[in-house]
Amino acid sequence: MANNTTNDKPKGTAKRGFAAMDEATQRAIASKGGQAAHQKGTAHEFDSEEARRAGQKGGEAVSRDREHMAAIGRKGGESRQSAARANAEKNRSGASEQSAKGGNKQ
Repeated sequence: MANNTTNDKPKGTAKRGFAAMDEATQRAIASKGGQAAHQKGTAHEFDSEEARRAGQKGGEAVSRDREHMAAIGRKGGESRQSAARANAEKNRSGASEQSAKGGNKQ
């Protein structure tokens, strides 16, 4: 029985080809493909109405998951609350610094 102990990676996980390239090289190749499609006339471009419909469709799909929507709302509320607290703390510290300097000059 042959036991392959020299290879730490499981079979099939090594990046090859396009995936192994650095991001800049991938972008350059993809850009050339996009330019060629436009020159050939086969490239697809969204018009504003088509983009609006696609966004609406995605929004409807996401909003069906009530648990996900609740999590989004909760996260937004927490963010807003923490921002309000930080702003209030900033205002309190600014007022105490000003009173320490000799009051409110107008």
